[in-house]
Amino acid sequence: MTEPLPYRDRPLNDSVRDALVSAGLHPTLASCLARRGVQGPEELDASLIHLPPPRSMRNASEAGAAIGQAILHERRFLVVGDYDADGATATALVVRGLGRLGADIRFLVPDRFRFGYGLTRPLLEFATQQSANHLPHWIITVDNGISSVEGVAFARAMGIEVLVTDHHLPGRVLPDTLILNPQMSDCAFPSKNLAGVGVAFYLVMATRAWLIQQDGVETAAGRPSRFPNGPPRLDDLLPLVALGTVADLVGLDAHNRRLVEQGLRRIRKGLAPEGMKALFRVSGRTLESACSSDLGFQIGPRLNAAGRLADMAIGIRCLLSDDPQEAQNLAESLNALNQERREREASARDEAQELAAELQADATRYGLILFKDTWHQGIVGLLASRVKERAYRPVIAFAPESPQSPLLKGSGRSIPGVHLRDVLERVDTQSPGLIRAFGGHAMAAGLTIERSQLSQFSDRFEEALRAFCSEDVFRSELMTDGLLEPSQHQVQLAQQLAGQVWGQGFPPPVFRAVFRIRSQRLLKEKHLKLRVSPRSSPAHEFDAIWFNGPSSLPSHAHLAYELSTNDWQGQEAVQLLIRGLLNPEGA
Repeated sequence: MTEPLPYRDRPLNDSVRDALVSAGLHPTLASCLARRGVQGPEELDASLIHLPPPRSMRNASEAGAAIGQAILHERRFLVVGDYDADGATATALVVRGLGRLGADIRFLVPDRFRFGYGLTRPLLEFATQQSANHLPHWIITVDNGISSVEGVAFARAMGIEVLVTDHHLPGRVLPDTLILNPQMSDCAFPSKNLAGVGVAFYLVMATRAWLIQQDGVETAAGRPSRFPNGPPRLDDLLPLVALGTVADLVGLDAHNRRLVEQGLRRIRKGLAPEGMKALFRVSGRTLESACSSDLGFQIGPRLNAAGRLADMAIGIRCLLSDDPQEAQNLAESLNALNQERREREASARDEAQELAAELQADATRYGLILFKDTWHQGIVGLLASRVKERAYRPVIAFAPESPQSPLLKGSGRSIPGVHLRDVLERVDTQSPGLIRAFGGHAMAAGLTIERSQLSQFSDRFEEALRAFCSEDVFRSELMTDGLLEPSQHQVQLAQQLAGQVWGQGFPPPVFRAVFRIRSQRLLKEKHLKLRVSPRSSPAHEFDAIWFNGPSSLPSHAHLAYELSTNDWQGQEAVQLLIRGLLNPEGA
């Protein structure tokens, strides 16, 4: 039987809720938004006019001018991306965006199994071998580069200019080059939560702004305009921004929610790249009803599968393709890779949970370090995430870099209150050389260590965790939106809730109630299908489902759930998605 979870209702700001209701929002939606810190109706205005201008980001104007001048002088560009969905969307965005501004631009994404992460010397040597007669004049990193001190120095020694665009936390030493990163301590950009693709979007906007200004100077001097038909639009790149932002699990503050909402609006109108349309098709989703959960749970994983198991260039080519048939073929390849990823993960997940259970036998452990020789390094992040959800502890899972390699590649996932990158930095400071390389942010990080030092790293990691936090951090608590009147369980409200942008730091509404379980049966030996009625209103009955839930529930249960809909034979009806069994009401 599943253990009941402790819970707490999110605090409600009544005045904000009332203001949102006065602005025309459904009272339940207004309450949910107020419980998540929304301050007023103006915060929900998704108009692009509310985006901070590029000049508000440190170095953006300088970067736009430098790249714009390089375009005018017909310099060659190489975009060096990353092998996850954020890196793929950022790469595609810069190639598309700067390309339509006139840039001669190509991309290169590191093979994670050969070159590791970021702009590395081996990657540059490989690029040189591949295009000795066509070396770039400029390298632009996207979603990486802030830790590529040696790689940037090596590129500049080769005579290549480098612009770093990144959103990961800076380390103690920075690359000696122009950097665009809202995480820089002296950057006053109002959102520190931009994904790599968001930073890339600001670079392209800044470059466009500089070229428009320069064009004005040229036409005033009597020379022909560079943009006789007007400057190219960039708003059709917003679907890429939305996908990378949601898939990278960055915090959905008001700025990011605005970017995601604008991207979704264009996806619903069919204005997405052909590759994204094809990914929707192979995922069984429709563009017209696209929502943030589609991006996070359907499209993003299929794109990520290429970087995990093969070559992310497949995913980037899919996002860059303007040919529907080519895009469809690439999307089907990504779909097949995702299926393989799911199979690999399923076979390793039980092993990871068993290892975690053994470690948790020591109830005093703050963190869990997992390793198996047979694991694939492309799925260790997923394993760490699965175990973290169940154990509610920071988890790092390791796999061999290659069968004979002395190195291990690790991927970690954390919980609120434990900043994973800061913990790794403390380990690195206290034990120099123990970690060969690392990077990341609060909730996720990657690192490389020597196989022979796994035990030592585990000890140092545990010590660092104890220096950073107390046992209170590891007491999980499900936050809910309280009780929902039975009469409010309506398709219309469920659709309104689904139409909002939810995600990291801004989770979808979860309600709670004590239900009488009228019927229950197990589907595919793992999904619990239910018919329930609220104890407070037995006349109301609803279908419910608990994916990967327990085999059965008692006759009455206090359940947390999301309000959803189910389309059966053309009839749409309310369905509750069960998210957990709660402590008895009032506990």
